[in-house]
Amino acid sequence: MAEPILIERDGHLVTITLNRPEKRNALTGAMVATLRDAFVRVGRDDGVRVVVLRGNGPAFCAGLDLREMAAQREAGGEAHLGGLEEALEDLEHCPHPTIAVVQGDAIAGGCELALHCDIRVAGDSARFAMPLARIGLAVPVTLTWKLVDTIGAAKTSELLFTGEAISAETARGLGLVNRVVPDEELRDAALGLARQITQNAPLGVRAMKAFVQRAGTLTRNLPREDLEAMHKRIRQSHDVQEGLAAQRERRAPKFRGE
Repeated sequence: MAEPILIERDGHLVTITLNRPEKRNALTGAMVATLRDAFVRVGRDDGVRVVVLRGNGPAFCAGLDLREMAAQREAGGEAHLGGLEEALEDLEHCPHPTIAVVQGDAIAGGCELALHCDIRVAGDSARFAMPLARIGLAVPVTLTWKLVDTIGAAKTSELLFTGEAISAETARGLGLVNRVVPDEELRDAALGLARQITQNAPLGVRAMKAFVQRAGTLTRNLPREDLEAMHKRIRQSHDVQEGLAAQRERRAPKFRGE
């Protein structure tokens, strides 16, 4: 059985690959834990200069495994995110430049994985969506703020309230994507960009990443205890149980607002 997370090193470049293509690289709890460990270990390695995050197969990442979440909820627990928030924080705090290479679907947690990289290169097949409201969930507070910082409040509202997917070109127009290339050129374009960065002075690049990151820390210091409590209530709600069941049964959900 193939490993669901692959880690390869080529000189100063590390590539982390989601390797569950038959499930559109949907993330299990075990995969999230492996990613967390990889992000921390790579971040501590001063010999690394760039980290590339990609997915095998036609999709980048379809988000968290909904069957696993449904099982948690049906067992009477919360539909929790399996440590994804912490993994995203580890990814964002990696001191080395990070590049997401996105083809096909980048949905929910997959969209967030790409968003928490410094640079996003997309193939023309890429689609980005945050459809959590369609299954009764809400995007966590700090992840919502990350979207607002990236594309603004109005576009974030539209993306989250509707759950609609947007194309690679639309994502570029919003500032969600840096570059869009034909799918067949995607891997070479991303690796070429990564190797270009590895040729630059590593101390200077890391310092400039730290400068950019500091600008985004003010929002995270805003009071949010009441918002976190609201998010917890949603994870325990009947609506999320109904939303997950509807996804599994391929039917429209019937939300009750409770």
